[in-house]
Amino acid sequence: MPVTSHNGSADVVALVNLISSTAQEILAEYSKAGQEVPSLDSTDSGPFDAPEKVSAGLAKAIRTIEAACGQLSFTVASPGHVMTNKAYAFEEPAGMLVALNAKVADHLLDKPEGLHVDELAQKSGLDGGKLGRILRMLATKHCFREVTPNVFANNRLSMQMVSTNPVSGLIGSMTDEAFRGGSHLNAALTDPKTASSTSADDSPFHRAHGVSLFGFYESPVGSKLGGRFVQAMVGWGEVTGKAMLPKVYAWENVLENATLCDVGGSSGHMVLDLMKEYPKLKAIIQDLPPVVEQAKEFWTKENPQAIEKQRVEFVPLDFLKETPVPNCDFYYLRHILHDWPNSDCQKILSNIRNAMGPKSRLLIHEFVLQHAVRDTSEAAANQAPEPLLPNYGMGRIRLYQQDINMMVLFNSKERTLQEFVQLAEQTGFKFEKLWDSGEAGLLEFTIA
Repeated sequence: MPVTSHNGSADVVALVNLISSTAQEILAEYSKAGQEVPSLDSTDSGPFDAPEKVSAGLAKAIRTIEAACGQLSFTVASPGHVMTNKAYAFEEPAGMLVALNAKVADHLLDKPEGLHVDELAQKSGLDGGKLGRILRMLATKHCFREVTPNVFANNRLSMQMVSTNPVSGLIGSMTDEAFRGGSHLNAALTDPKTASSTSADDSPFHRAHGVSLFGFYESPVGSKLGGRFVQAMVGWGEVTGKAMLPKVYAWENVLENATLCDVGGSSGHMVLDLMKEYPKLKAIIQDLPPVVEQAKEFWTKENPQAIEKQRVEFVPLDFLKETPVPNCDFYYLRHILHDWPNSDCQKILSNIRNAMGPKSRLLIHEFVLQHAVRDTSEAAANQAPEPLLPNYGMGRIRLYQQDINMMVLFNSKERTLQEFVQLAEQTGFKFEKLWDSGEAGLLEFTIA
């Protein structure tokens, strides 16, 4: 039985010491790179903004700082204060969507002196007084900077909202259609007809929009947002470290001409990055027919040599009904299983298992959740130091937010290591290793 600490004073001292020592580790990493930590007021890119440029040590230090600062503030502030702030948290994404649609960050480009809210309002067609209040709320949480009263400028965070930045598409999708879906979560969970369903047609998103996410972007309303969703997926890949794949697995030990099948690979952008670093590999991109055609266009533009040298193939596949190309060396799934309930995941994995040869390997690239209580069955190396929550609390909160997001969008889920292993064992796989790939995990399986 885990021992619960009730000594808040000791926790405060431990958290402060942890913040101090970890901050020094972060400063040392920047110093080693010959850089300073970027100021929030800056609009310049930092040396470690991209996840693939962050060392494992620096990533752990950042997680620790986020976790410790959050836990420290929650420890010393009154519970009512903390919980009221949590209840008001919806105002931030609501305000972000206003600023995003008004293109405030775009209007402020190359204007370090800022613009008055009246001018921003004129450019965006909004009421100046209301826009100013929204920007002040955002600036109070360090997104935008109030230079002088009612004059706002971009900063390090608001630059992510510039329309050409793929992260802006992610912000838009999350604060708009996903946010509206989230507002129906309680209703979906308390309706006897949908409470225990795992169908996307019974999801909170469907309740909000009258259509599942799969059909939303083909609807009259959703079709206008399709481009933003495509941009959002690019932003999602950048934020979650799509370029980590070449750096995580032992690709240098893989034989010449080994073939990787990207199952449900969309444009194949993940494998594209991998093959740029390891051109000895061959790739097969498999997805639904229209998606595969788009993938061909993408590769023709991004890596025509791979097509000319026949190092990449494009093969249509419905992974719920069909078996992928047989006898590949690797079968790769990135953020696929989290879209589906266990029953459909078993279909996907069984189809892959039927395609695999005796030496084939399955790589699943997904978020791997941990419990918020210390558990001796989970690898100690993956647990945060005390007095932090073992899953790093606020340092890894997006994984748990994404779990609820999948519940909202699809009635699906993110999973723990044990849940992945159980799914795989039920479909004829043996778990080999969990590779640390930053925010996500890379799970390796062989045939049982």
